[in-house]
Amino acid sequence: MNEGLKPMTRQYVHLSADKDTVYNVGKRRREPVVLLVDCEKMHSDGYEFYISENGVWLTKEVPAKYIKRL
Repeated sequence: MNEGLKPMTRQYVHLSADKDTVYNVGKRRREPVVLLVDCEKMHSDGYEFYISENGVWLTKEVPAKYIKRL
């Protein structure tokens, strides 16, 4: 939470647009932790977002100030 979200071994941070998708993807590994990202504020601050062919939203990073734990 202090460093935000980073792509680690991937090219982008992967984001989902709705909670159902988050829970379904998160349950594949363990109990999901859901974070709310203020993408609207990020975009207005100049961060770029892309959407993949399968509907996953992508961005280079998510600084901690845009993240809230649900």
